[in-house]
Amino acid sequence: MDNVLAHPRIGIFGGSFNPIHVGHIGLARQLLSLASLDEVWFLVSPLNPFKKAATDLLDDEKRLLIAREALEGEQKLKVSDYEFHLPKPSYTWNTLRHLQADYPTCHFVLVIGADNWLAFDHWAHPDYILANFEIAVYARPNCVIDPAALPHNVRFFKTRLYDVSSTAIRENIKNGLPISGLVPDHVEGLITESYRK
Repeated sequence: MDNVLAHPRIGIFGGSFNPIHVGHIGLARQLLSLASLDEVWFLVSPLNPFKKAATDLLDDEKRLLIAREALEGEQKLKVSDYEFHLPKPSYTWNTLRHLQADYPTCHFVLVIGADNWLAFDHWAHPDYILANFEIAVYARPNCVIDPAALPHNVRFFKTRLYDVSSTAIRENIKNGLPISGLVPDHVEGLITESYRK
């Protein structure tokens, strides 16, 4: 994540990306404009605290490779293994704390779905995140957000809803079904081969 602009607004989009898909990428593209971000960093998580029991989580390095290949050519969308070098499991407050220390000239904006915002009080150290970082919340199906009730540094964006999920992609591959249109065309073969068992 070197060679960044002076005082850029960086969206932090964390997740397992198991695998990354067109919904992730479409959301990031929208938020670049809607949330006035200079870049969005996809932080591939080695272990999500809420997915400890996941048995179909592809190898960390493989998910990272696929994400990088998927975002090839996207000038403002970056993939990072930053959380690979932090204690596991990866907690957002700790990741943000380290990012701010390592990149003091950057203004970090946490990017999360409306479903995660509705459960935000169950996160580790939510008050720390709210006190120190801006949060951009994107729309999710069946998740009602009242923008007027949000804290001053939390903004809700009516982004497009994407009918795609990493779980569905893995299921399609497992059942020999196509994933065309669900992932970028140029990584479709790589993803299919990686998740086929």
